[in-house]
Amino acid sequence: MRPALQHRPRFKGARKTSARREAIRRILRGHPISTQEELGRLLAADGFEVTQATLSRDLAQLRARRVSLPEGGTTYELHVDADSAGRDDLREFGHLVLSAEDNGYLVVLFTQPGAASSVARAIDLARIPHCLGSVAGDDTVFVAPGRASSARSLARKLRELFGKG
Repeated sequence: MRPALQHRPRFKGARKTSARREAIRRILRGHPISTQEELGRLLAADGFEVTQATLSRDLAQLRARRVSLPEGGTTYELHVDADSAGRDDLREFGHLVLSAEDNGYLVVLFTQPGAASSVARAIDLARIPHCLGSVAGDDTVFVAPGRASSARSLARKLRELFGKG
């Protein structure tokens, strides 16, 4: 006679994968990570033992990409898409924004070097009322308000959304 099969949770692997990917998101948002080896060490410190192949699959699934840094080298960056970016999510980019200023006609955000395009993309995808759009350089984002009179209120709103107000 064969022993009875023990019941095992069907989604155990999916939960583990989801928790690991959330840990990867948190690590990439909080630290500049330049290699998968470095990411693997930080995940191990959080209790996730992973292979390079698993890391590679997770990074692809999360749509993470390597970007060049102005001072040389590379770092991983999470992809921002319309499904994940919203006004509430802008706070996650707050560590990249140094300040927000306006001149009555235009709002200028100053960011960490190399972060302006990610910040601008997040702003555009958040569809903030009275915000026509943004243009990014390396460490500066110009944000165009719907009307000149709304530049100051838009600057205030952006400071609030990025946790700088």
